[in-house]
Amino acid sequence: MAIHKVSAPLAGIFYRRPSPEEAPFKSEGDRISVGDTVGVIEAMKSFFPLEVETGGRLIRFLVNDGMEIEAGQILVEIEG
Repeated sequence: MAIHKVSAPLAGIFYRRPSPEEAPFKSEGDRISVGDTVGVIEAMKSFFPLEVETGGRLIRFLVNDGMEIEAGQILVEIEG
């Protein structure tokens, strides 16, 4: 199976959960479908969902929750 890499569309802060009190959108090993949200990026005090364009199994996150990211940086790997 191919490994698909999901990159950041913009710079900001990456969060794996919708709020600190809630569970992560997805975890490593989860099955995901096209359009699923795997995180949000905070930029300019707005939140932008990071939706996947490939279905499969989420292999791993390459950044930690709350980490500052750059546009184009690879954030997630999906096997599908």
